[in-house]
Order: sequence, then structure tokens, then C-alpha cells
Amino acid sequence: MVTQTEAPAPSRTLAPTSTRRPSGTGRHLGRLVILVAILALVLYPLFWMIGTSVKSPEEIVNNIGLLPREFTPGNYPDGWNNFDVSFGRFFLNSAMVSLLTVLGNAISCLLAAYAFARLRFRLRGFWFAIMIGTLLLPGHVLIVPQYILFRTFDMVGGPWPYLPLVVPQFLATEAFFVFLMVQFIRGIPRELDEAAKIDGASPFGIFRHVILPLSRPALVTTAIFSFIWTWNDFFRQLVYLSDLEDYTVPVALTLFIDSTSQSAVGPMFAMSVLSLLPVFLFFVAFQRMLVEGLNTTGLKG
Repeated sequence: MVTQTEAPAPSRTLAPTSTRRPSGTGRHLGRLVILVAILALVLYPLFWMIGTSVKSPEEIVNNIGLLPREFTPGNYPDGWNNFDVSFGRFFLNSAMVSLLTVLGNAISCLLAAYAFARLRFRLRGFWFAIMIGTLLLPGHVLIVPQYILFRTFDMVGGPWPYLPLVVPQFLATEAFFVFLMVQFIRGIPRELDEAAKIDGASPFGIFRHVILPLSRPALVTTAIFSFIWTWNDFFRQLVYLSDLEDYTVPVALTLFIDSTSQSAVGPMFAMSVLSLLPVFLFFVAFQRMLVEGLNTTGLKG
């Protein structure tokens, strides 16, 4: 008897379904379009201010476009010489206050951060928590008691009216920069401190020869933010400065708007454009160090 086995049915192979994926060029093009759109949205106010700085007063009111129909470069010399004091004096005042603030924050905040990060003293954690807690206090809450304090010490309206703006920066009052430097110093290996102690270095010697050279990225980050924040500060400078020749750039820009006479809007925009140049140049000069400091600050080794 012969048994007949059925032949296996031929397997049916399905044709692979092709999923069309966007090519690399298409993805990059889409990202480029999104970045250009975001960049245009962010930079539009800046371009509008630059265009408005060369418009006539009538065109400023009637033309909201970027490009002026009538080029008016006279706004720049008019704004520079609009007051009894040249606008260059205001630039010098702002530069002096900003540079002293940078110096004060860099020195005092680094010393305070070294104490919190490396030295052992009583109630160190408590005082560090108090320092961090000051970040929750808005500056407008502290302006009245600070004014009363400086008034008591006869530092308001004296022969050098910038003392209330500069002196606190040499006392490590910026908790944000202290915390930033503490996190950076904690990332420096303690083995370097131990090696310096073996060589006979004191705590100040460790700070001078180990911590200070390695803290350059954190110092640059502190310097850039201190300069930008102080240059753009308006409220504190308005409170403490009363004489025209002592005004800084943010306070002087408000003088172009007068409720009792004709406002010089064109010269105001022209001087606003010039006021951005120091911040832009300072940022460009230290951009690489700023990126390095942001990448390394807060990382623990």
C-alpha cells in the first residue's frame, strides 16, 4: 500500500511595505525654517528699534515698518547733545558702576563660596541655607530698608553718589553668584587641596594657588551677568541718583520722554541703540568663556 502525502502549500511571501521616511535634507530644511522663524521673532524688536532710530518724528507715528521711508541720521547727534551734559557722560557713569560691580561680585562672592564649599565652621549649613533663602526675596522688597541704612551712614547724595550701588557688591550680597561658585568649587577635586596642605599651604594659600586659578570659568560667568544686569539696571539707580551729571544710561533715557513738553522719541531710540553696544561687545568678547563656565558650573567630579 502506497501512502500519498500531500505536498506542502507554497508559502506566500508578502512584498515588504515601504514606509517613506523624510530624507535627511528634508529634516534639516524643516529645522532650519523653524530656527529662522524663531530668530526672526526674537530679533524683530531689535531691528524695529534700529529702523526707528533713523526715522523722522512724523514717520515714527505713522510708519510701523522696519525700514524708514525717509532716512534721518540726525537723531544720533541730536540725542548725544540733547541735554546740558553730553550723553557720553552717562556712558562713562554706567561703565564705572558696572565695572566696579563686576570686580566686587567676583572677589567677594568667590571668597564666600570658598568658605561655604571648603572650610569647616560652626553652623555652616544654617548660614548657607539663609544665603539661599535670600534668593526668594524680591529686590523691590529690600530697597526701602537698604535706602534707610545707606541714609543712616550718610552714603546717599554724598560727594560720590555711587556708593549705595557699589559697596554692597563687595560684601557678597548676590546670593545667586555665591551659589553658582559654591557648586563650581565643589566640582574641584579635594585631592588638590590635600596636596597643597602637604606642601605647607594655609587655607588662604589653597585659595590663592588652587581654587582661584581653576575658578576662571565661574568668574567669567559672574562677570558677564553682573555687567549686563548692572548696565540694564534702572530702578536702583533711579532711587539713589539725583543729579543730572551722575545719571547712568538707563536713567538718562527716561529724560527724552517729558509729559510737559515735546518728547524726543527719535533721539531716544538712537541712544537706546548705542546703549546696546557695550553689552553686545562685552558678551561677544567673553562668549567662549561663558559657554565653558555654564557647561562646567555645577558638575561634580
